[in-house]
Amino acid sequence: MKTLLVPTDFSSPAENAAVYAMHLAKGIRANIKLCHATKVFNNMFYPAQVTWPIDDMPEVDEGATESLKLMAGRLSHQSQLQYHGEGFQPEVSYCSECGETTDVITNTVTRERMPLVVMGMAAAGGISRMLFGSSSNSLIEHAHFPVLLVPATYKFKPIKKIAFATTLKKEDIAVVHALAGLAKYMQADILLTHVTDESHDGPGVKERSDAFLKEVCNKANYDRIYYSLIKGHDVDKGLDWLAEHGQIDMLVLVHHNHGFIKRIFGESITLSMATHTTIPLLVFSGRAGAVLPAF
Repeated sequence: MKTLLVPTDFSSPAENAAVYAMHLAKGIRANIKLCHATKVFNNMFYPAQVTWPIDDMPEVDEGATESLKLMAGRLSHQSQLQYHGEGFQPEVSYCSECGETTDVITNTVTRERMPLVVMGMAAAGGISRMLFGSSSNSLIEHAHFPVLLVPATYKFKPIKKIAFATTLKKEDIAVVHALAGLAKYMQADILLTHVTDESHDGPGVKERSDAFLKEVCNKANYDRIYYSLIKGHDVDKGLDWLAEHGQIDMLVLVHHNHGFIKRIFGESITLSMATHTTIPLLVFSGRAGAVLPAF
């Protein structure tokens, strides 16, 4: 049975992401596991972080476990009420571990072979902070697994269209195949979008896109895949237009080690890109040896 990992710091955005994960898990017939990480420093305490002295750890761990238990109960109860106990009901488990957030998440995913991490993000700071602030930055940079980032105020709705901003690289074909496994549960459309900067566009784009689509059709085995080319003065504005006007329920990107995502969401990001925070963002790892999930 598949299990989705949901890290939590018991904040409102984390709670919202857990609710989203519960709906998603029901749709793809998976369970969910809540995970809390506590940083520990020898005889030190920093109020600005979730850190605790070692001497206090038994009390901290007991409190975290109780909070996880209550959170799990709320999720299960909400699911039972909303779906009237009908159909598949995800089981909710939980764990609390000491360590850096990224390490705890990575170790749990690896140990239990989880296909996806679902994280909540604070509203302040826009998508630039969402991708490059502290824990999420470290996770995106080092993860070998997909991470789904859920904006703080986003409420789950049936997933009908998933947009994948592809660079038409051959490696993206495996990502499309993984997305098809996810989309088939919801009978969702997959929109393959190549957002190209006109100043760097060349005559070979059509040939590359045709070859890419041909190989996708041969390997993905899913008949609801479409393609769209978006041209603009820069990629930022192209993705901004896609998020605002594409009527999509999830945006998908591949992170290529300081490449594609950092180029898009770097410090020069325009204010309009903050509109992306209204859409769940699924980030696949482009690192060598990255694991693609089998949904």
